[in-house]
Amino acid sequence: MRTAERNIPDLAVARVSAVLGAFDLRHRELRVSEISRRTGLPKSTTSRLVADLVAYGLLDRTGSALRIGVRLFEFGALAARRRDLRTIALPYLTDLREATGQSVQLAVLAGTDVVHVEMLPGRDAPRMPSEVGGRLPAHACAAGKALLAFSVDAAVSLVCDRPLRTAGPRTVTAPALLRRQLARVRESGLAYENEESWAGVASVASAVLRADGRPAGAVSVSGASGGLSLRSVGPAVRAVALGISREL
Repeated sequence: MRTAERNIPDLAVARVSAVLGAFDLRHRELRVSEISRRTGLPKSTTSRLVADLVAYGLLDRTGSALRIGVRLFEFGALAARRRDLRTIALPYLTDLREATGQSVQLAVLAGTDVVHVEMLPGRDAPRMPSEVGGRLPAHACAAGKALLAFSVDAAVSLVCDRPLRTAGPRTVTAPALLRRQLARVRESGLAYENEESWAGVASVASAVLRADGRPAGAVSVSGASGGLSLRSVGPAVRAVALGISREL
C-alpha cells in the first residue's frame, strides 16, 4: 500500500471524497490514471470508484476525460448555510468593490482548502485566476489564513500536520511560520498574502465571525501585486467583515 493511500481512512466515503477532491481549478478534466496519481489510490480502485460516480451523476465522462458532474451542482444549491451567508454579504461586497475598485471575494473553509462562494471582479483589477466554486489551499491565500486564525486547533492542525504545497511563487511552506502568521492575524483581524496563491496577485482578508467567535467565512480584496496597497485597503475589508458578522 502506498504512503499516500495509507493516509486515507479505509472508508468508502473517504475514498469518494479523495477522488472528487482531485479536481480543482487547475485540474478541471482528469483521466483515471491522473486521479489515481493525485489521490494515491490504486488505479483499479480509482477506476471502480469513478465508474460508480459516473453512474450516479457525480462525475461526467467524455471519452477518457472526467469532469465534476451536474449532480454535485444540484447538491451545492442545497447548501443553505453558504447561500444565507452569501445573501447577507452580497450588498457589503458590492459596496466594497465600488469603494476599492478591486476584486472582492467571499470564501468558506472546506477542510484544508477555501472555496469561493462569491466573486465580484473589480474595475481597476486584473482578471483573477479563480471563480465561484474554485478552491485554493487555505495556507496559501489571505482568506484561508483569516479563516484558520479563528478556527479550532483541530482545523489548524489538519493543515499544518501535512506538507504545505506550493501554489504561488511565495507560498509559505513552513508550518511554524504559518502558525506565527495566524497568531498575528488573530491580533489584527487582517490577513495578507502577496503572490502566495498566484503569481502577480496580492490579497487582504478578514474573517466573518459567528457569535461564538468561530468563522463563518472570510471577505477578501485582491488585485495586482505591486499595484494594490494592502495596508490602505485593509481597514475597509475589516469594516465589511464586522458588518456582516453583526448581521449573522
